[in-house]
Amino acid sequence: MTIAIRPATGGDVAAIDALLRRAFRAADEAMLVQRLCVDGDMVLTLVADDEASGELAGMVAFSRMQVEADGRVIPGVALAPVAVAAPYRRQGVAEALIQGGLNHLGDAGAAVCFVLGDPAYYGRFGFSTEHAAGFSSPYAGEHFMAVPLQGDRLACRARGAANHAAAFAMLGQDTEAQA
Repeated sequence: MTIAIRPATGGDVAAIDALLRRAFRAADEAMLVQRLCVDGDMVLTLVADDEASGELAGMVAFSRMQVEADGRVIPGVALAPVAVAAPYRRQGVAEALIQGGLNHLGDAGAAVCFVLGDPAYYGRFGFSTEHAAGFSSPYAGEHFMAVPLQGDRLACRARGAANHAAAFAMLGQDTEAQA
């Protein structure tokens, strides 16, 4: 199996939506990606293609955040969601997508990336609760983590606010109520 990581294109929209709807119990993540795109808050979407079959093996999305650290605005992003099709799980697809996105965003000048997830999993990419601890957020807690993307420019002791795009506030809401 050879997997190729690349930026998503308009031709990937239906396959990404289908993947998200299969990978998660509810349509929340699919709706999140749609809303981030419609609102103009999507910064980067990467997809993983199985070169042999042409199938979409996985995807990861990074969206714009408003981040203030120690009194100054810094460029920040949120990682969510990441999804891998069942036949490709536990084969490094998610890791390649996440690391590829973090590398790209760091090279593009993003200072920090936040994620809400399992510290044991995301720790392998440098995410830690210590980096996020000084930031106020509705998601603050033991699963709210950050990773500096510009070396150690973001000190573990930074204080400020990390505000996700508005689409995140809709997660878990009844989709009929949103219409």
